[in-house]
Amino acid sequence: MGDDTASADPVRPAARPDRAALLAAAGTTVPDVIGPGLRVLFCGINPGLYSGAVGHHFARPGNRFWRVVHLAGLTSRELRPDEGVELLAAGLGVTNIVARATATAAELGRDELADGWRTVVDKVARFTPRALAVLGMQAYRSVVDRHAPLGRQTTGLGATAVFVLPNPSGLQARYQLADLVESFGELLSLDAPAAGDR
Repeated sequence: MGDDTASADPVRPAARPDRAALLAAAGTTVPDVIGPGLRVLFCGINPGLYSGAVGHHFARPGNRFWRVVHLAGLTSRELRPDEGVELLAAGLGVTNIVARATATAAELGRDELADGWRTVVDKVARFTPRALAVLGMQAYRSVVDRHAPLGRQTTGLGATAVFVLPNPSGLQARYQLADLVESFGELLSLDAPAAGDR
């Protein structure tokens, strides 16, 4: 029975970083979770200090990314931030427009976002995911299309479809959990192409 308990209780993530660790995380980076053959490459704006401190994407308590990805049917269970590499087995990945961690996205200038977007475009060309899902309408609008709607965009990146989805940060109270799940659920359409799509 001890073995069953051990296998059901995975290794606990590291303790929460203290204020000093958060401040020291400014400018750090979190490695991409990326590879060829992805269904969806999620693209955040940039890591927050909490993610920078622990080295995992969407790690801040209250960020709804992991729950939403599961509830939308994209993963078989809700992963923890420290299990992010397991996204690859589900055909999912994560990158950011800007690699450096900041306290808020407001610290990023338009030029930095534009340079970061060019890097994302290069990654898409290299890894050719079926879809790129940008998590944050304002960032996308500031560097790509200022009139972009939420959801699938009319123009992709080569063969890669582009979706703009709400930022799952807990600070984005405008979007409730059900709204996020519905938006992320649009990505399931990739598994059932419409008539005429190839």
